[in-house]
Parts: sequence; C-alpha cells; structure tokens
Amino acid sequence: MRLLMMSDTHVPQRAKELPAELLARLPHADVVFHAGDWVDTATLDLLAQRSRRLIAVYGNNDGPGLRARLPEVARAELGGLRFGVVHETGPAPGREARCAARFPDLDVLVFGHSHIPWDTVTDTGLRLLNPGSATDRRREPHCTYLTAAVADGALTDVTLHPLPQRR
Repeated sequence: MRLLMMSDTHVPQRAKELPAELLARLPHADVVFHAGDWVDTATLDLLAQRSRRLIAVYGNNDGPGLRARLPEVARAELGGLRFGVVHETGPAPGREARCAARFPDLDVLVFGHSHIPWDTVTDTGLRLLNPGSATDRRREPHCTYLTAAVADGALTDVTLHPLPQRR
C-alpha cells in the first residue's frame, strides 16, 4: 500500500496551486493524507476527486467551510497499522511525550502546522511524521512532502521529497 502525506498547502495564500510533482503522484498513492491548513475548499475538492482514499483534517487557518467537512482528528487502520492525523501537536520540545500520551492507541501519527519535516519514534513506539509544506518552506531549504508504504503490518520506505523552488 502506497501512501502520500502532505500538510499546510495554504492555497491560494502561499501558492496559486499545488506543485505539479505532487499532483502527478496522486494517482499512484493508495491513500493520501493531508494534515490541515488547506485554506480553500477547492484544494480539498481536488484531492477528494483525484485520490483513491483521502484521510484529512482541518488546521488552524481553515475556516468554517473546511471545518464543516473535516474532523480535527482522523483515524484509520491501514494494512494492520493504526494511523492518526492531526494538525497541531504543540512545540517541538516534549512533542514525543505529549503525542504518546494523547494517542496511545496509534502506531503512526501524521501532523503538520510547523512546515518543518519531522520523523521520530516515541518511547512507546508511536511514529511521528510531519511532511512539511508543499507550498511554504518557511525556514527550510525546500518545500516538501512524504511518501511511504505499508507492507506486512509495517511502515516502510518513508521518504521526504524536496520540491523544486517555484519561480
């Protein structure tokens, strides 16, 4: 099972549209995750139409239209792994302990908000993944997204993809 993870797309605030490379990967993903801060419903509609399965939440920059359609926390079991998606997990210091306490029933938590990629494992075994932002790199050298696979009940091939700079 192939996974595609993104967050903090902020269309049209930070970019007019999603990067072409990211859109080209959609048909190849069995499941697409979006960890919030869409800003517009058109991007949600686009991903819902082009994705085989979309698991998504709203973020702090998402208004009533998106909040009416998306949960604050989403959960799904995929290939024997328990996934969760949430936008914000708080400051980096103490993140592992906070998330392990808040989500003791998950194997993988996809989150966003910071625009900074993150990949760690808590003492309890919870894998924390932040794909960064595909449209707003902030202090990072590149905009980014993540891909991964689920095989035999394990998360494999977790890869951070840098995107080319927009012109």
